[in-house]
Amino acid sequence: MKKVALALSALVVVLLLTGIFWLGPSYIIAAPKVATGMGAKLACSSKYVSGLTEQQAKVDLTSYSPLLAELNVDFDDQTQSVTTSFYGFQARASFHPGLGCAIDFTGVNARDSVVVPELAPAAGAWPLGSEVNTIEPDLQAVLDQMLIDDNAVGLESRALLLVQGDHIVAESYAPGIGPASQLLGWSMGKSVTAIAIGRLIYEERLGLEETDLFSEWRNDQRKKISVQHLLTMTDGLDFDEIYAPGKDVTSMLFTEPNSASFALQSPALYQPGSHFNYSSGSANILSALVQQRSGATLQTNVSFLDEHLYRPLGLTHALFESDAGGTLVGSSYFYASARDWARIGLLMLNRGEINGQRLLSKEFVDMASSPNGSENEKAYGFQFWLNAGDASLRWPNVPEDAYAAMGNRSQIVMIMPSDNLVFVRLGWTNGDYPTDANIAKVVAAARKH
Repeated sequence: MKKVALALSALVVVLLLTGIFWLGPSYIIAAPKVATGMGAKLACSSKYVSGLTEQQAKVDLTSYSPLLAELNVDFDDQTQSVTTSFYGFQARASFHPGLGCAIDFTGVNARDSVVVPELAPAAGAWPLGSEVNTIEPDLQAVLDQMLIDDNAVGLESRALLLVQGDHIVAESYAPGIGPASQLLGWSMGKSVTAIAIGRLIYEERLGLEETDLFSEWRNDQRKKISVQHLLTMTDGLDFDEIYAPGKDVTSMLFTEPNSASFALQSPALYQPGSHFNYSSGSANILSALVQQRSGATLQTNVSFLDEHLYRPLGLTHALFESDAGGTLVGSSYFYASARDWARIGLLMLNRGEINGQRLLSKEFVDMASSPNGSENEKAYGFQFWLNAGDASLRWPNVPEDAYAAMGNRSQIVMIMPSDNLVFVRLGWTNGDYPTDANIAKVVAAARKH
């Protein structure tokens, strides 16, 4: 007890020095566990999934909070793990081939026996294969200059890519990043999870209007929540998306062994379908549903995604991380190269078809890119943000029919059907990114082409 008291006293001093003590006692109690868990997980994935340097991993981490600069971060290349410590508090995250990094919890080892099939590039041209010989010099110049301009003002853009029709017509990468770099999409993983749900629906393993989805919900109002309610985040669950220690989303991602199990405990707050509430919990519940309908184990889940989604898409450098409890973290932890993110965008642009195969129904894609029926915020489809649907456009200078997968640090896969374009931006922007202005510039250049 004395050691804990001393550690908490030291933490109070640190919080005072970093200027965030005012956040209150719940923050102080939760902060060490969240900070060490977040630090171990993100640093592990940065190095052992994305291949970034240890220095870059630390810089990326500390951009979130001055508190994280106080962590001691220890990389162990022999075990491919990262241990973080903070005034007596400690966390460890370890890498598993094909499943990435997860925070370690004593006695929780669901990932240990899982074998993830290795993705191998197919011969031939992109999108099925890896050959890209369709670069247009004028469009390439636009992306090259945009990358230079972004990073001259500290926006940390790492990959920019433009698809026109079925071809990559420009791609630009920051130093140390290339076509094989697996980069974190953060909440763009929600869109991938929605596509997995759409694949299950197309194969008639799941119904969009299906309810009574989980035994945990059988005896209360949550029994009425449908698959569509979860996809549109109108499920009515009371889940707090504020990114601060002690809140639902940080507890789920950085202190719990099973993200979906945590989210499933969320109580009902609104009538299903009536209220939009952006929620990483809803996305992880969808991830649990994918696992449930693809065989009920992590092994059957990764095998289903490999056979029915990744290989038909032509993915070559993609990885979906699971948590220690054995569920893919559908809200946040899908890593992929810019070219693979572009393949995902192209699938949606082509209304569910790619590489000569239909993976999703046209109707599902149309609904995924249409406004929801909530009373408060309609410009959100099936885990995709929409340009239109509310009183004003989200991106006023971008085509009205645009919609996007979006993630923290300004990750974006923008699909623009009327211009037959997909734009990918991956990076680590701490603050605002000029998404509207930059994409408008790209669209203008593509229209001249």
